[in-house]
Amino acid sequence: MVNVLETVEYVANNADDVTVNANACQSAAGEILANMKKQSYSTKTWNEPELTPKTKDQATVDWIFLVDLLNFSFWSDTDRQDSGLASSQRFTVSYKGKEYTGYWSLCAAINRAVGEGIPVTTPAYWATDEFNLDKLAYVFRSATKETVPLLSLRYDIMKQAGRVFKDKKLDSFAQILDSNKNKSALDLVATVASLFPSFKDEATYKGKNIHIYKRAQILVADIWACFDGEGYGEFADIDHVTMFADYRVPQILHDLGCLKYSEGLYKHIGGLQMIDSGDPREVELRACSIWAVELIRREMAKRDPETKVNAILIDFFLWDTAKKNQQKDYKGVSVQCHRTRSCYY
Repeated sequence: MVNVLETVEYVANNADDVTVNANACQSAAGEILANMKKQSYSTKTWNEPELTPKTKDQATVDWIFLVDLLNFSFWSDTDRQDSGLASSQRFTVSYKGKEYTGYWSLCAAINRAVGEGIPVTTPAYWATDEFNLDKLAYVFRSATKETVPLLSLRYDIMKQAGRVFKDKKLDSFAQILDSNKNKSALDLVATVASLFPSFKDEATYKGKNIHIYKRAQILVADIWACFDGEGYGEFADIDHVTMFADYRVPQILHDLGCLKYSEGLYKHIGGLQMIDSGDPREVELRACSIWAVELIRREMAKRDPETKVNAILIDFFLWDTAKKNQQKDYKGVSVQCHRTRSCYY
């Protein structure tokens, strides 16, 4: 059973290095709500970027599955200022005359490969001998000196997923969606985490098992948003999905005052020092981010019950805003992203 909110609330109530500021969450809720209304922010916003698929079909489902299978750890060792610019020599994908970094480098690499006739979004391909580490390195070839982080791990995860599809006699992730008869987002999260180990995003914190499930939840959310809650994207309990705890959203939550770091953690992150996956501080950063967004969501629902905004849309909005801050050279932003290398985010 997926139980994210209850377990992250435990972390928020017992954390040593990260504090959720409930008053700041209330203030942020008003600001976020006003800006989302001003921008007419909705599921349709998901389809606006040029790299996202525009068709609502099985091929798009498989594109989303591959993206979220590999949607982790795109921060750069080279780009110490986290500028997001190719000129920093960070991992960059050139596609159709443009250069993409971060998450968008993943989308661009996949689209580029498909355009070159490489069936990289086809699960059956991952289980073949033709698909090897050299092929994936080619798919992720960089326009700069820095290569894609964790290439071998990404390859292993794709091979493992390919074996699951082959063993289950499945051709497409759409078949897994079709088998979700109750149209339950949380059931699908649990199914994905049980079938594909890299999605089983859990941690042990002060003796308690903590559920985070960033990539499994964002997989469901991306399908929901892409299909605008219809067809493959119809989920009866979509509002029970939480925000997606990564390294980008905690940064903007800190800037909004929703999260407060201990002096030691603040200096550690500011010094660009690594934090291991599963370290109590890392669990606190992620769990407290989820809880802060939940408090923001509740406050938004109180202020404007007619506007249906769930944690997914809040997360998407915060992530988009954080990326805009990155493009503005982080003027006014007080903390870097934390540095953790992990397949979970």
